[in-house]
Amino acid sequence: MTLSPVLTRHWAEPESWTLESYRRQEGYRALPKALRMQPDEVIATVKDAGLRGRGGAGFPTGMKWGFIPQGPGPDGTEKPHYLVVNADESEPGTCKDMPLMLATPHMLVEGVVIGSYAIRASHAFIYLRGETVSVLRRLQTAVEEAYAAGYLGRNILGSGYDLEVVVHAGAGAYICGEETALLDSLEGRRGQPRLRPPFPAVAGLYACPTVVNNVESIASVPAILANGVDWFRSFGTEKSPGTTIYSLSGHVTRPGQYEAPLGITLRELLSYAGGIRAGHTLKFWTPGGSSTPLFTDEHLDVALDYEGVAAAGSMLGTKALQIFDETTCVVRAVLRWTEFYAHESCGKCTPCREGTYWLVQLLQRLESGQGHSTDLDKLLDIADNINGKSFCALGDGAASPIFSSLKYFRDEYADHIRHGACPFDPSRTTVWADAAQGVR
Repeated sequence: MTLSPVLTRHWAEPESWTLESYRRQEGYRALPKALRMQPDEVIATVKDAGLRGRGGAGFPTGMKWGFIPQGPGPDGTEKPHYLVVNADESEPGTCKDMPLMLATPHMLVEGVVIGSYAIRASHAFIYLRGETVSVLRRLQTAVEEAYAAGYLGRNILGSGYDLEVVVHAGAGAYICGEETALLDSLEGRRGQPRLRPPFPAVAGLYACPTVVNNVESIASVPAILANGVDWFRSFGTEKSPGTTIYSLSGHVTRPGQYEAPLGITLRELLSYAGGIRAGHTLKFWTPGGSSTPLFTDEHLDVALDYEGVAAAGSMLGTKALQIFDETTCVVRAVLRWTEFYAHESCGKCTPCREGTYWLVQLLQRLESGQGHSTDLDKLLDIADNINGKSFCALGDGAASPIFSSLKYFRDEYADHIRHGACPFDPSRTTVWADAAQGVR
């Protein structure tokens, strides 16, 4: 089947971010259809479509919506429900949600209205990174346009359904990408993960039933309602249906966003992206951002869906495919990622707070050529004391590249110790290196 873009189909349109442009491309066509359905029917449709969360874990979206308790609680009162969109995109290498909101913010807004209606929420929040001012302004403008057109506010499209949407700018912290830390930040507190249970579906924002979904997950909903379950399932695989956005960065000829069905391989994606930069070969890559275990050239034909990547020993994550060629020092790359995690650790738990600090110290020592033969086992030991023992998944993400890089490139780590220096020239990894020195 020939695939027409779904999430990115409007990106090349003139002023695609405006309401006029979005409606010209049949935008807001799914909303009236959803409002004529019962909320549980909308949930069942998304569940039957098999839409999985696009934020990393891949949890079924419709199932998550179905967890919201309906009716009065044990005390006889019925608490309000909330939909929160996690737009705090900050995983190294991840860059799909920001361009989506920049190019077609109304696709997200329409999805927010449908999702809120399905879970019977009268308030929704879009939590965005405050540093991305251009995206913030564009999203705020889209929400204002939607209010003016009757897609938000009271009695939406004459249906009797009311919804208020708030675009909230966070102060900028990687930990706020974790859903419970995001909720704490949204409530005005320091962003730190909460102990679970209770889960957000039961006691989330303001201790009320809450659904937290990724931007791409919510933006995928209008197309499902407009085109149907069978249409959505005609793309991707049985357990991972639909299309998604793969972000290719690094040493590729044409880095960028590539929408494709789930289950495509990196080999095929590279054929669309022009391959590895001329004169070089693939060394290692991440299938889902820096928090996912590394892959090498032997994994070029792994199906990039949730099951395929997991079976090969990694995670699909945010589908951030960072590509590194043979000029890259794996120790230096892992050091940079680990410095990021150490900096972004919220400090709430000891394994992550102390462990990431010591990982950085060891990696800096190795990269500078001052490492010892015992350092490699120390790295593994510290990573093991972080992995699975931290309060949230940040610690797991920090340990992941340590484990996988030592698995595939232990000899390269050892070379730093034997030679007393890093054997790689960092300038050769840059995009201008070949132009200045000639392809070698």
